[in-house]
Amino acid sequence: MRLLLVEDEEKVARFIQRGLEAERFAVDVAADGSRALALATSYSYDLIILDLMLPEQSGTEVLRQIRGRDKQVPVLILTARDELRDKVQHFEMGADDYLTKPFAFAELLVRIKALLRRGVVNQTYGRVNVLQVADLELDRLTQQVKRAGQRIELTVKEYALLEYLMLNVDRVLSRTMIIEHVWDQSFDGATNIVDVYVRHLRNKVDEAHEHKLIRTVRGVGYAISDEEET
Repeated sequence: MRLLLVEDEEKVARFIQRGLEAERFAVDVAADGSRALALATSYSYDLIILDLMLPEQSGTEVLRQIRGRDKQVPVLILTARDELRDKVQHFEMGADDYLTKPFAFAELLVRIKALLRRGVVNQTYGRVNVLQVADLELDRLTQQVKRAGQRIELTVKEYALLEYLMLNVDRVLSRTMIIEHVWDQSFDGATNIVDVYVRHLRNKVDEAHEHKLIRTVRGVGYAISDEEET
């Protein structure tokens, strides 16, 4: 799952980012309101963590604009502003949760998982938490992957790649699209990293099975599909 963290305090942002990445989330970070809106309109996020006191544009304005274009993405307010009127105002504007600083990371994580448990929005399939292609199953809440009932152990990036493919079943994804979604927006690597991770994923997902699910479309990219190759 991919999260957007909007936080202008560098130490706090780094602390949260490290903790979330350890929990196998992909995390993009924005340090001001303008950057947050640019990212929110360029990428599809599963959840947004939003500070209110931001440079350039306030978190309140960011929330207003996000809700103007996306009614579904969960938004968790994380701020030092603890007055009841602030909480009421932002809940009425469309925030899904409100956590005040200082906070314990364990509580933040629990709240994030609770919001995600409500169901992840997918443009094609609606709210889904369990993705399935043939006998391959991925649970987005527990982050467990199984094929034919057998557990598959994946690294953080392997899991993120498989999740992205399964969210776009039967759709060919270019290497650039995969890099932009699976690696964070600051990643500056060659696209052959995608080929390396697809090869790792195939070894774990397809190698032991006659029916192969991960497909290469030469000159374009990769897809996952239950349909027989012709």
